[in-house]
Amino acid sequence: MGDEDPPGLDLTRLRAYLDRERPGLVRGPLTAELVEGGRSNLTYLVTDGAKRWVVRRPPLGHVLPTAHDMAREHRVISALGPTSVPVPPTLLLCQDDTVLGAPFYVMDFVAGTPYRTKEQLAPLGPERTHSIANALVDTLVDLHSVDPSQVGLADFGRPDGFLERQLRRWKKQLDASRSRDLPGIESLHERLAAHIPDSPAPAIVHGDYRLDNVLVSAHDRITAVLDWEMSTLGDPLTDLALLVAYTERRKLDLSFVTNVSGAPGYPGSDEVIARYAERSGRDVSALNWYIGFAFFKLAAILEGIYYRFSQGKTVGEGFAKIGAGVAPLVAHGNATLEED
Repeated sequence: MGDEDPPGLDLTRLRAYLDRERPGLVRGPLTAELVEGGRSNLTYLVTDGAKRWVVRRPPLGHVLPTAHDMAREHRVISALGPTSVPVPPTLLLCQDDTVLGAPFYVMDFVAGTPYRTKEQLAPLGPERTHSIANALVDTLVDLHSVDPSQVGLADFGRPDGFLERQLRRWKKQLDASRSRDLPGIESLHERLAAHIPDSPAPAIVHGDYRLDNVLVSAHDRITAVLDWEMSTLGDPLTDLALLVAYTERRKLDLSFVTNVSGAPGYPGSDEVIARYAERSGRDVSALNWYIGFAFFKLAAILEGIYYRFSQGKTVGEGFAKIGAGVAPLVAHGNATLEED
């Protein structure tokens, strides 16, 4: 690997592979930078000086558990290409580990801004912020309106029993990463397990739909939905509820995670729900259960991060604050269920 290669991306091997599979695609020497990494799949911006591409591969040292993600991500993005859902055009999927040491795929670069904080949104002003948030909701409606069987994704997941499996999965994850008492967490789980709603018709679910997982153009249009690692076929209201939970976070003061909903002009939860319901035609009367589950899921994720930090397996700033943010999520989840 060359001196300028970012970790996990051998540009010499990548160039040879691209020249073999797509002759003429690359015109000049390749350079690259890692634009996103960590626990999630690694994302690189690659260029030959004239054109730009994006390469996605599993995290270093964790090839086996995530190797399948590459094929799944590539498959769902490719399937959605002809639909109204904005996704980057895919170029190829490589499942030959000898090229980069892990499976990877290549897609075209799409211009746009991932708004991660309210400070980024604030200079746009309330009207533009409101418009972007509405576009986020409308794009989710577009995603959920895609017929999986019409785009070759009829077998992309197991919709039957989806909510039960999700609740079991995150309870198992929570139990595996608990090192302290979390008041109210058992009650939240028991209440969720006792009243699992009937799911509507299954849809393609993104799994972590929020503003910083999409790209927004200079004209405030969504140019691409990214980060499909958790996508599957399942209950579409889980996507809406998670988006609402992220919106509710401005009440929770969890500034260490995405806080875009605190920007002037960003619509409140009721407006987000009403817009989705009106445009999708879906019944959202049971949404409080889904929102309660979204807070349970977020609590399990953050407790896992804090647990690794407390065990000395994660270093960096802000992790202790993440630990302090778990209890408010649990409390908010219980309060949401009490509204029914």
